[in-house]
Amino acid sequence: MNMSNNQSDEETLLVKHEIYEHYKNSKYLSIKHSSYFQVYEELLSKYRNKPIVFVEVGVLNGGSLFMWRSYFGPEARIIGVDFNPAAKKWEKEGFEISIGSQSDPVFWDNFFEAFGEIDVLLDDGGHTNEQQIITTYKCIPHIRDKGILIVEDAHSSYMRGFGNPSRYSFMNYAKNLIDSGINSRFPAVKLPKNPLRNAIYSMTVYESIVCFNIDREKCFVSSPTSNGGISSNAEDFVYQDRLTKSLCKVIFLPFGIKLSARGFFRFFENVFINIRIKKYFD
Repeated sequence: MNMSNNQSDEETLLVKHEIYEHYKNSKYLSIKHSSYFQVYEELLSKYRNKPIVFVEVGVLNGGSLFMWRSYFGPEARIIGVDFNPAAKKWEKEGFEISIGSQSDPVFWDNFFEAFGEIDVLLDDGGHTNEQQIITTYKCIPHIRDKGILIVEDAHSSYMRGFGNPSRYSFMNYAKNLIDSGINSRFPAVKLPKNPLRNAIYSMTVYESIVCFNIDREKCFVSSPTSNGGISSNAEDFVYQDRLTKSLCKVIFLPFGIKLSARGFFRFFENVFINIRIKKYFD
């Protein structure tokens, strides 16, 4: 298939999303990747025609501000954040504009003191690791329950121009939040407890986009439950395919040696398992 056909197919897909029409109809320039519109529809359609507070980091030419206002409707409060003082001109169009660096924690403290809690924040700012990480860390505590934080252009975490690959990339930070911010709520998981674990209910990952779903009520510590039903005394076969149990039973258990043998064989068993599954990580 040639390039023109590919472009035609992509355009056909894009026009299926209503937000794309708002994007095209904006009077001022806005540049978005084509895969983003389907994500916008999936994440943001539930906020339309509601009195939400929507914040976009990265105003630039102003086109997306008009897109969001048209898409969300007249009840939405649209706030733009930019480092360029010239962005203040959009206040004449009815938008609220805050000037400052998204990598400055003090800026965010002052921002939320001035504007209060918000419902949705879209980070389309400078895309550096520091900017995306600090924005995530400082803003999530001020997002209302049922709200979201969307970080765009997460592909910068894989690009040399943004100092990556790096241990401290935004995507590695996001992966860390899965561990220390979400899964650390399970009591048997012994991991550092990130303070955002009490706000981030879940995370949704798309191509180049990470969405943090905020719902503090759902961020509780899990515990085992039982429905109290009748047991059939079924044997749990969860470990039947494990070499450790079989070898311990045959070699060591007759002699009363249990724990040390089990740990010894489990170590080597895990080595062989890792060799087998390594291909799924390549």
